[in-house]
Amino acid sequence: MKNTFIGLGLLLFLGLSCQSEAPSKTTETAAIDQLFETWNQPNHPGGSIGVMKNGELIYSKAFGLASLEYGISNEPNTIYNIASVSKQFTSMGILLLEKEGKLSIDEDIRTYLPDLPDFGEKITIRHCMHHTSGMRSLHALLGMAGWRGDDSRTNADLYRFMKQQEDLNFKPGAEYLYCNTGYMLMADIIERLTGEKFVDWIQQKVLQPLAMNATYVENHYNRVVPNNATSYNGTAKEGFAREIEFWGYVGSGNIHSNTQDLLNWMHQYYQSKDGWTDLFTRMQTVDTFNNGDTLYYAFGVDTKDYKGEKRIGHGGSIGGFRSHAVSFREHQLDIVVLTNFSSAGAGTKALQIADILLDKEETPRNNNQAEIPKNYIDLSLEELKTYVGTYYSPELDTHYHFKLENNQLKGNHVRHGDFDFKILDKDNLETSLSVFKDIQIKRGDNEEIEGIYVTNGRVRNMWFYKTH
Repeated sequence: MKNTFIGLGLLLFLGLSCQSEAPSKTTETAAIDQLFETWNQPNHPGGSIGVMKNGELIYSKAFGLASLEYGISNEPNTIYNIASVSKQFTSMGILLLEKEGKLSIDEDIRTYLPDLPDFGEKITIRHCMHHTSGMRSLHALLGMAGWRGDDSRTNADLYRFMKQQEDLNFKPGAEYLYCNTGYMLMADIIERLTGEKFVDWIQQKVLQPLAMNATYVENHYNRVVPNNATSYNGTAKEGFAREIEFWGYVGSGNIHSNTQDLLNWMHQYYQSKDGWTDLFTRMQTVDTFNNGDTLYYAFGVDTKDYKGEKRIGHGGSIGGFRSHAVSFREHQLDIVVLTNFSSAGAGTKALQIADILLDKEETPRNNNQAEIPKNYIDLSLEELKTYVGTYYSPELDTHYHFKLENNQLKGNHVRHGDFDFKILDKDNLETSLSVFKDIQIKRGDNEEIEGIYVTNGRVRNMWFYKTH
């Protein structure tokens, strides 16, 4: 009888335990589902979400459409361009070569790419991987040169422009400024040292050994690969349009993957496959600036804490694709959000999942931060005439034309068309063209304009001299 009561008591206890856990998991799942419910509207793109805890898949769902044209739904195994989440794979390739004694990340990149210009400063591989190189970044550079968003671009295209550059944004190691250029040059270094195409070498040395069988590097923008989502720009309210899905460059982006492969990769950061522990540990080590301050960006990954929790992760954006992969190693929690529309907010969604599973309060979003208004001035017609002329950049081999129309200063580029100016003061102008945004005038001793320095975010102070 005693044993019977003990057995009944144990069963009752276990039953209560199961009942107490089940609603919690159901509640968490329902809360995560709710984050993505708007993605299941008719004719709406979406994404795939995967969550792993203690090495086990605890959430794997997909929402919305992979193709609006054909009404094909996203699935948990749908493949997406993961954009800048790709950078950590390039970093791993470089660290593999260093482990094999084929390079040093503290060497000048010109040791391996000798035809790059000498900027008078040592730029190391380490600088490139930590975004502290000071080099001008791909899209901002080509945009200022006249390239439009839908122009295909390759590593060779960037390299031609880099060989013409004369200046840096800042002294290497002095600042952090996100720079795709450095990672594209890392792919070039891998190719020169191995004698193989980056696409093939990464597949053989990194992806295949880690059983990432659905993942590949894409360098042919028009190639057809089954099970890939199509990307879109826009919102449900405004409507969606097809967006360019990738360009032809590698190293800084353009790896395609699914949630399961990326979850397995993120898991390696704290529970690595045999022979990989030292490399994944190295990937998480941060660097310092020249002044000794700590940089939170490690080797292709962000290591900044989130609400007091140790975190490692990265986001990505290309065309209409948005991606985010993050691990909370002390909780053995991995989260991947892959989406195929530009307003998806993949990074925010990933952290909202973390809030649910780590029982954190969601940070309120302040969308009411007003910009401090700038004061613009009006100049006389005679003063405006002094800006009129053609401005040429030898580093970009391109011209911009300043002209007067209806007594208003206007700009023009052969590929970007006309744009407007706002004048902060006589030596500082703003334009309506994002790739040619902020202009500082350089004058000679007689106050005549000699040229302009132009900044657009990831390109600072590009010199254009006035030809006439």
